[in-house]
Amino acid sequence: MAQVKRVRRAVSGIILLDKPRGFTSNAALQKVRWLLNAEKAGHTGSLDPLATGVLPLCFGEATKFSQYLLDADKGYETLAQLGVTTTTADAEGEVLERRPVDVSREQLEAILPRFRGDIQQVPPMYSALKRDGQPLYKLARAGEVVEREPRSVTIARLELLSLEADKARLAVACSKGTYIRTLVEDIGRELGCGAHVAELRRTQAGPFEVSQTVTLEALEQAHAEGGAEAVDAFLQPVDSGLEHWPLLQFSEHSAFYWLHGQPVRAPEAPQFGMVRVQDHNGRFIGIGEVSEDGRIAPRRLIRSV
Repeated sequence: MAQVKRVRRAVSGIILLDKPRGFTSNAALQKVRWLLNAEKAGHTGSLDPLATGVLPLCFGEATKFSQYLLDADKGYETLAQLGVTTTTADAEGEVLERRPVDVSREQLEAILPRFRGDIQQVPPMYSALKRDGQPLYKLARAGEVVEREPRSVTIARLELLSLEADKARLAVACSKGTYIRTLVEDIGRELGCGAHVAELRRTQAGPFEVSQTVTLEALEQAHAEGGAEAVDAFLQPVDSGLEHWPLLQFSEHSAFYWLHGQPVRAPEAPQFGMVRVQDHNGRFIGIGEVSEDGRIAPRRLIRSV
């Protein structure tokens, strides 16, 4: 008997998942997609399996705007295990070396300023970055080490929350592309004892904070009680990740032409930059960019949600 293909739903929005430890970002996405029975889905940047916390998952029309969340600043809390280095720079790797730890709070706080602001980071071998089409982590598992170019990242906040014996808890606010594992490893190197990430929790992704998230267990319970439609209650609006952008509301006439790819004028538009756009009924219809002549050029459009 031929297997009946599952008919997925065209749902749109963002679910702010508190990613559980032990899940890859893609595994978490596919699980929630199954619970929603969603047709189209994507996440907004990987979290290591070790990590927990804010993982915005985009569905349907929201996937058109996932890049802007991927590019957004992030916030983390991490527990650094001093005195131990590992192959992956976190607790999931094999131990490379153990050293005695004799670090005071004053010593640790004295070196943190070196890692604030604009810094250079060498991405770890155990990362999803690709070399000749191959993820670096696959090369690392095969015992290969390749040269990686340093990358510029920005650490807006780096604060010591606590230090108990050989465990330091840090708060970090950083730009996209920052590796907390590398940051902790570099701090350990400066201290002379080495370090790796024992715990990692993402507390913020763009405008979203961990207090807004929902657990996988809560989504599973909703599904068990009411099916995929019950999970819809956890969907945030398609443009919720862009709410810090200026908002323009077009007339019916302007919205019609704009949705057909024509730039239009809006008296209340800012002088430059990206904007969110609503139609005359207050429905989000896409994002645009203010051009030099003051017109709003469409960049990504939504015709129905």
